[in-house]
Amino acid sequence: MNLPGVLPIDGQQPLFWLYLGLKDICHSPWLSLAHGLVMALCGGLITWLAHDRFWLLASAVSGFLVVAPVLATSLYAMSRAIERNEAVNLQLLFKTWTQWQTLQNNEPVSYWCLVRFGLLLAFAGTGWVLTSSALITLLAPVPIHTPMDFIRHVVLSRKSYLFELWLMLGGLMAAPVFASSVVAMPLLLDRKLNTLQAVLTSWKVVLTHPLPMALWAFLIMGLSMMGILSLFIGLIVIVPMLGHASWHAYRDLVDTHDVPERMPRQEAV
Repeated sequence: MNLPGVLPIDGQQPLFWLYLGLKDICHSPWLSLAHGLVMALCGGLITWLAHDRFWLLASAVSGFLVVAPVLATSLYAMSRAIERNEAVNLQLLFKTWTQWQTLQNNEPVSYWCLVRFGLLLAFAGTGWVLTSSALITLLAPVPIHTPMDFIRHVVLSRKSYLFELWLMLGGLMAAPVFASSVVAMPLLLDRKLNTLQAVLTSWKVVLTHPLPMALWAFLIMGLSMMGILSLFIGLIVIVPMLGHASWHAYRDLVDTHDVPERMPRQEAV
C-alpha cells in the first residue's frame, strides 16, 4: 500500500503550529470563534445535565476529546482556504458539511471516509469509558456515583494508587487513538485517500517524529483540559486554535505532492 511520505520537522515545530492557528483565527475571527462557542455551549449544557452523575460526565468529556478532530473539519477547510487564498465565509462551511454524498463523474469525492473515521473514534471513546468504569467499580473502596465521590475516594485517596493506575490506563488507551488521528482528519479532507491509508500515514508520522509528536499530544491534552476546567469558556479560543493548528501540522508533516486533491481549487480572492 502506497502511503504519502513524511517531511522533516524541527523539534519545536508544534509551538509554531499553535502560533499559526492563532494567526488563522485572526483572519476570520467570528467564524473561527463560533466553532469554539458551539463546543463551549455544548459542554456547559452536558455538564448542567450530568453534574451529579460522574460516569455520564466522564463520558461527555472523553467524547469531546476523542471526537473533536472530526468536529474541527470545517476549521481545516478554513485553513486550507486561507492557504490557497480562497474565500473564507459561511458558504465554505456549509459546503464542507453538506457534500457527504456528492458524486462527480461516477467518482466519489464525498467525505464519507470522515464519517467512518469519526465512528471509529466514537467507538474508541466508548471503550475508554467502559474500561474506566469497570476499573473504578472493581477497585474503588466505595461506589462512585458523583464527581465529588471520584475526587474524594480516588483522586485524594492515600490508601491506594488507583488514581495513578487510572491515569496510566488512560494514557495507554489514548496513545494509539492519538497516533491514528494526528493527521488523519485533515488528510482525508484534503486528499483522495481512504480511511486505512490516512490512519497508517498518521502512525507513520508518529513513528518518524516521536518526540515532536509527544510534545504535540501534550499541548493538545493540556490546552483541552485547561478549556474544560475553565467551565468550558476557554474552549471558545482553544478549539479553533487547535483545529487550525492541526491543519498546519498536517501540511508540515505529510508530503502530499503525488496524492490527488479531493476537491478542486476555487478561484483565488
